[in-house]
Amino acid sequence: MIRRLSVPMLAAASALALSACVSLGGKPPPFLLTLDADAAPAAGQARSSTAQTPLTILIPTAPQKLRTQRIPVQQDDSSIAYVKEAQWVEAPQRLFQRLLSETIAASSARVVMDEGQYLAAPGDQLAGQLMEFGVDARTNEAVVAYQAMLVSAEGKAVTQQRFEVREPIAGKVEAKPVGEALARAANKVAADVAGWVGG
Repeated sequence: MIRRLSVPMLAAASALALSACVSLGGKPPPFLLTLDADAAPAAGQARSSTAQTPLTILIPTAPQKLRTQRIPVQQDDSSIAYVKEAQWVEAPQRLFQRLLSETIAASSARVVMDEGQYLAAPGDQLAGQLMEFGVDARTNEAVVAYQAMLVSAEGKAVTQQRFEVREPIAGKVEAKPVGEALARAANKVAADVAGWVGG
């Protein structure tokens, strides 16, 4: 006796077979990475823009390889991969901007804002490009490179400087050791930028 499957049953069977071969959604990573500032402003510390020129920190631009929450691995001059099961909690440009804000605020008396906070004049502006924020597989190092541009409140003076820090990765190129090395490198770059900005 031959049994015929109805159309709905055939569709369900086809979908089941397809789901066994194709993943329609990426498997989430076991945990998400973030950046914490080594230095942060003290709670309750009052600041006034009348004492110091305020500073607005803009979200840095970034090349295409960094416009993702994944961590790039530069394998050679022309090949890029990504660290397996490693993902930032949000875009690295935004994480780095927040890290800069906290580090600069902790080392100065300035009012430090991001581009969504100022209601009047933004004061001096810190812009730039996050050029590297990943792994150099050739040296097994985490690399953070930031091309900073400081624009005075009047817009008459523009100063540029490149900052770069490399940190060795303790172990294999995996999510946890890579995240820790990048956090160390990013904090060192942020401290260098804070010293450069002054205030």
